[in-house]
Amino acid sequence: MPELPEVEVVRRGLARWVAGRTIAEVEVRHPRAVRRHLEGADHFVATLTGRTLTAAHRRGKYLWLPLAEADGTASDRALVAHLGMSGQLLVEKPEEPDEVHLRARFRFTDGGRELRFVDQRTFGGLAVEDAPGGDDVPPRLAHIAIDPLDPGFDVDAFSAALRRRHTEVKRALLDQTLIGGVGNIYADESLWRARLHGARPTDKLTRAQVVDLLEGIRDVLGESLAQGGTSFDSLYVDVNGQSGYYSRHLAVYGQLDRPCPRCGTPIRRESFMNRSSYSCPQCQPRPRARRP
Repeated sequence: MPELPEVEVVRRGLARWVAGRTIAEVEVRHPRAVRRHLEGADHFVATLTGRTLTAAHRRGKYLWLPLAEADGTASDRALVAHLGMSGQLLVEKPEEPDEVHLRARFRFTDGGRELRFVDQRTFGGLAVEDAPGGDDVPPRLAHIAIDPLDPGFDVDAFSAALRRRHTEVKRALLDQTLIGGVGNIYADESLWRARLHGARPTDKLTRAQVVDLLEGIRDVLGESLAQGGTSFDSLYVDVNGQSGYYSRHLAVYGQLDRPCPRCGTPIRRESFMNRSSYSCPQCQPRPRARRP
């Protein structure tokens, strides 16, 4: 699933290629693409036709594009997108052939490149949401915490909230109400940098360990963003169809049995919440089990 760097790369592409353009026509090719728009596909099309996408914003792994009316006034509504596991927002020339898994298409009044929503597994989706204030976070996304790259991220508040949780640190990092945008890949990479095992109890972390962890998260996210994100296959691409290259720099995620870049110990894989966790058994020793 795309995480913060991948979604931010898409947001930047939308800001460049789509923001400021007026929608001439919307085509919904698959009803699941707009299942989150409760009023249905016809209402989705009618609401967007003739509206201008004024900007592109992100909260965690969600994107939203505020809408303006034909006369330029803000509509207090926004097009909200979640990419799910395989969703793509592509900017294509109108003459380019349709993608196999094309789910929705947006044509613009300027006749230029169109916006296409492509989703192989149909876990992603689009909806028009209430967004009072236009650029403000839509109420339905307000529960998602800001991410650690946001200038408004409060280190002390995060440290206190993390240490109040009675859970494993990796589970806490994947909780989008605590910290936005971090998923399985970047949680593993950040924990490796902080020399913490994902099963470490959050209430046993020192403030120094939390600060080291947060520094690792910020470094990993920033480096991945500079590389265009992480692509393991063709499912994640930017709006121009280009893959990210951070997979070449991963220290532990997906590196089973390869030497740890820090100490040379073979990387291990463990089962975690129906997925995999990767860590170094030397740098990140598993904590002792708590006594009952």
